[in-house]
Amino acid sequence: MAIRLEKDIIELVEEDKAVKVLATTDKDGVPHVVFKGSLNVDRDGNLVFLELLESSRTNSNLVNSIWFKKKVAVSVKSEDGRSIQIKGIPVKCHITGPVFEHYYKIISQRIPDADLAAVWVIEPEEIREETYKIRKAEEEKNHPLLLHLDRLAK
Repeated sequence: MAIRLEKDIIELVEEDKAVKVLATTDKDGVPHVVFKGSLNVDRDGNLVFLELLESSRTNSNLVNSIWFKKKVAVSVKSEDGRSIQIKGIPVKCHITGPVFEHYYKIISQRIPDADLAAVWVIEPEEIREETYKIRKAEEEKNHPLLLHLDRLAK
């Protein structure tokens, strides 16, 4: 079920210096994980991935994901260390039309010699906070018995 991205999550994904990673799987379930700076958020709150290479493994895997409703994952880490993971389903692929043209103009300004193969729309279904400090605090609160024995002596 689709969810709305909060303003702080959108800002994190849109951050220029954020590291963005897209994880897909092929038809046999083999993972493929790559850095993708061309991840954004559209007006509807969906993730948008701009694929520059038609023959890429990521593009092939996204085709498989849209056909068989397989989830993909996006991890984003900001310059200050905040980290999130968004899982979602590819729901649309634009290869022509106004949406494609809009993003073609954007990518042409960023990378003048780039070709835009596809504009993938990924509907977010789950967001997970992955920042170490936050996850550590959650673990200590929810699983106090997981404390390492060497820490008990302190």
